[in-house]
This record gives sequence, structure tokens and C-alpha cells, in this order.
Amino acid sequence: MNYNLNKEEILLALREELSDINDIQNLQNLKSKYLGKNGLTKSLMKNLKNLDDQAKREYGKVINELKNEIEDIFENKLAELKKAELEEKEKENWVDVTIPGAIRKIGKESFITKTIREIEEIFIGMGFSIAEGPEIEDAWYNFDALNTPKWHPAREMQDTFYITTDQQKLLRTHTSPVQIRTMLKSTPPLAIISPGRVYRKDELDATHSPVFHQVEGLYVDKTVSVSHLKMYLETMAKKLFGNKVSILLRPSYFPFTEPSFEVDISCIFCGGKGCNICKNSGWIEILGAGLVHPNVLKSVNYDPEIWQGFAFGMGVERVALLKYNVPEMREFYKNDVRFIESW
Repeated sequence: MNYNLNKEEILLALREELSDINDIQNLQNLKSKYLGKNGLTKSLMKNLKNLDDQAKREYGKVINELKNEIEDIFENKLAELKKAELEEKEKENWVDVTIPGAIRKIGKESFITKTIREIEEIFIGMGFSIAEGPEIEDAWYNFDALNTPKWHPAREMQDTFYITTDQQKLLRTHTSPVQIRTMLKSTPPLAIISPGRVYRKDELDATHSPVFHQVEGLYVDKTVSVSHLKMYLETMAKKLFGNKVSILLRPSYFPFTEPSFEVDISCIFCGGKGCNICKNSGWIEILGAGLVHPNVLKSVNYDPEIWQGFAFGMGVERVALLKYNVPEMREFYKNDVRFIESW
């Protein structure tokens, strides 16, 4: 290079080269060409040794000005590239907030809960209230107060989940203990239903489970007969399964009711004509019921000469199987969202 340094030509050449630079790495490479230890400005400084003092001052001044301008140009270009890089990243991460959000599934009410709520609404509409009690129960509430003596098969260990070795604490086998607890702290007349989870030593299969749900009901007043029981149960059945449904009371036995009945509804699948679901009988069993046994009333200090009552109990899963035509009980406990969403 000659000693007649043309600063403007160098800057023009630099700007032309910069016009083709689109990334920071290439910019750094070009910067080394001009400002590196073997770059242009260093090379120009070597000419100082061949100049006199006056020329050195003038030449050095021009080189410093050139160096400063080159540094400014590179800083501006670097800022430009960083801004472009940031804008590109922002484009990649850009979110259009005006686009509707994804539909988030918030779950669906299970058939068990849905069936319990339907039954509750029906009986609340008929003047009943809802009562609840503990799932870990005393044997007295679960058996003794319900006229179930110690020799009764229902109390055997192969049927009941006992918690203590003396068989005085257990997982309740029905929600009837809630009826006892309610009568002990209430003055008749009263009308309650007690929905809840119960436990029995059953193997899980298409129609049985060691954990299931019941809704039991109790009505106590001074004049109560089987006709009252039938009226309430028939009203419930029609609201659950439709107005064409009728009920049938068949004599049965429960230690806490006398007389006792198995209650059937006319088959909702064949209209009572007979099919494989009702085993060609035209009837399907849904619950047990009866008039409250005098011994049960005595155990809660109700005078059976003054007060009478009726009680009933139904398996919620049984009702749900029929109402929603579910093939088997195990479907309720698989937690398969596809099953819930398909109904």
C-alpha cells in the first residue's frame, strides 16, 4: 500500500463487503480482516517507520480516524444483525393471541355419581332429606341395632371386612347404620335417604364388586303401611326408568324389616314381554325393602306401638347398569375415559 492513504476508498470497500454479510460469524471474520492483528489497520501502521515526524503525525491521525470509523461501522452492523436475529426468534415463538385456544377436557360426571344425584333429586322432591355417616363403623350400628344377631351369616369374617380382632370395628356392609344414627339423634316423624360407599367380600366380576354404592331410605311416622312403601318406590321407579314402568313386591327376608320384599320393575328392555335380560320373566330385581322391624325401633328407643316405618336399599351400580344399559359393573371402575365419553 502506498503512503497516500485514501480513507474513503477503504470505507467504501468495507461497506460493499458488509452488504453481503448476513450473520455474526462472517461479520467477525471480516472484522479480523480490517482490525485484527494481521488486519488492514495494523498493516497500515507499519508504514509509520518510513515517515518523518510530520508525516507520521498526519498519517497516524488518519489511521486512527479510519480505525474508529471502521469500529463504529462494525458495531452498527453487529447491532443490526442481533436485532434481525432477535426478530427471527420472535417470529418462531410468536403466538397469535386472537386464535381461539385449544379445547381443554375438564372431565365428565361418572355414571355412579350421576345415578346417585338422580335418586337424591327424586326423593328430595318427595320430602326426604339426605343423611351421611362414617364408612368405618361399629358392629352395634351395622348389625346389632339392625336386628342382626351375632350368629347371623352376614356377620361372618368371610363376608365382612373387620378392622379389629374383636370384630367390633368394620367397613360398613350397607348404609343402614346411618338410619340408626339418624333415629338416635332425631325425633320422628322423619324421612331420609343415605347414599354412600359400602364394602363386602365379593370377587370383582360382571355383577359384583368388593366396593360399591348404595342408597338406602327410611320413613318413620305414626301410621305407615306397605301401601306407602309401594307408592314411594313406584314413584321413584317411574322417574328413573319412565312412566311405563310398574313394580312388583315379592315376599323375602331381611332381619331388619318385617314383612320384607324383593322389589322388581317391569323389564325396561322388553316392556314386560320377556327377553334374555329379564330371563323371560318380564321383571328385573332392583332393590330390597320392607316395614321396619319392631326390634330396630326399640333399639333406638322408638315405641313400635306408636311409630312404624318402612325402609329400602338399592345398589347404585345395579340401577346404573339398567338405566344406561352398561354391559357389566367392571366398566365403572376401569377409569377408561373412552367408556365415559361414549355414553
